[in-house]
Amino acid sequence: MSLAERRRTATRQRIAAAAAELVGSVGLTGATVDRIADAAAIGRATFFRYFNSKEDAVAEGVNAHWLNRITNALAAQPAGMTATEAVAAAFRELALGFVEIEEQVRELATLTRSSETLDAWTLRIYVRYESAIAELIAPRIPELAPQDPRPRLIGALAMATVRIALDDWLSDGGSLPDRVRQGLAAIAIS
Repeated sequence: MSLAERRRTATRQRIAAAAAELVGSVGLTGATVDRIADAAAIGRATFFRYFNSKEDAVAEGVNAHWLNRITNALAAQPAGMTATEAVAAAFRELALGFVEIEEQVRELATLTRSSETLDAWTLRIYVRYESAIAELIAPRIPELAPQDPRPRLIGALAMATVRIALDDWLSDGGSLPDRVRQGLAAIAIS
């Protein structure tokens, strides 16, 4: 990657991170393009060179944030756990402190389901999460053969659990962490 490309990538990441952080502190409505640009130390015009809307920047920033949180939690699980145990334990850790971010999660989940474009984008992001999970849990699967589908299946089932839990939580309420925990407990791939 050339220096110019690295700079563009770094600027885009900085804007997305600022957008996600701002939404976490002031909500989606309070995270205006101007506030995001200020937090990223750029001008409004620069913001629009990188993103079409604040929602695009927020979505990318939240995606990077959660991908890092998921992969860090999964990588931190003890070596003796099976792949599915490690995934369940990582998501239990992610559930800690959920109450503090519940409204932001609800707002973002509602936003990503508000249009076909954002919904499709979210599904593509889930595939990235699935791949990251699969890569991290593959060493935990005994006698893993080349092209073995189990790591990807576990990653896909974990993210399907999250997606279904989010949908049910948005429509019926209850506890999102409990819904995720129950879904992950049903995964049994060895």
